[in-house]
Amino acid sequence: MAIKRYKPTTPSLRSIVRIDKSHLADKPGGGSLVKGKKKNSGRNNLGRITTRHRGGGNKNKYRMIDFRRKKKDVPAKVVQIEYDPNRTAFIALICYTDGEKSYILAPTGLEAGQMVVSADKAPNRPGNTMPLSSIRTGSFIHSVELRPGQGGLLARSAGSFAILKNKEAGWGFIELPSGELRKVPLTCCATIGRLSNVEHNLEKWGNAGRKRHKGWRPSVRGMIMNPCDHPNGGGEGRQKGKILRTPWGKVARGPKTRRSRPSDKHILRSRRKK
Repeated sequence: MAIKRYKPTTPSLRSIVRIDKSHLADKPGGGSLVKGKKKNSGRNNLGRITTRHRGGGNKNKYRMIDFRRKKKDVPAKVVQIEYDPNRTAFIALICYTDGEKSYILAPTGLEAGQMVVSADKAPNRPGNTMPLSSIRTGSFIHSVELRPGQGGLLARSAGSFAILKNKEAGWGFIELPSGELRKVPLTCCATIGRLSNVEHNLEKWGNAGRKRHKGWRPSVRGMIMNPCDHPNGGGEGRQKGKILRTPWGKVARGPKTRRSRPSDKHILRSRRKK
């Protein structure tokens, strides 16, 4: 994969950085796996704005991704690698030997024509799905389950991967991309490899028009507003000494926002390094 830069004939082309997608398929080949998708523009069922700065954007469709990989011991051939507008990683269209098609997340190195399989024991190759008990310690994995049969939940964005650190007493110790160390039952499944589109974080949209096509509307910084419009507004010049808050007065940086969950007891090391 390569980075594309453009001759700076306009101000926007000077700063734009894009990912080369020439290796991707031109059209989706999933057929019935591609569904229509309705937009809500950040509104709820009453039509009131619940998420600011959203709206518009190009029309796109949803690709049904198989996160569970329940079709066991049936090899599948990779038909093509595709772009998915609903996620940062690329996806792969696979066709099983019985003719059924499915979409999976495409790891780095997976190409059209290769074979993948979901089984209790399979070769340690990108795209193969196995229980953690059958995966070698130290392997790069993605789409990790938290409960058996639930489907992959962890490490699903572009370029991300988790590392299987250790196995002990029916538990697998996994280091997540955030640095968190969590234990997961060895009966949970994961897919081998690092996810594709590794250079996604280097991409720059370059102009406001591309951002509108993505479904983002303009936003105004609270610091440049008046005090009556935003808690961060007012003052002579830039006021950096203020405690940054949301428009509704809550502290914006620092406080914890994640509620306590039963699975917290499985976290051995928090992502917040001290």
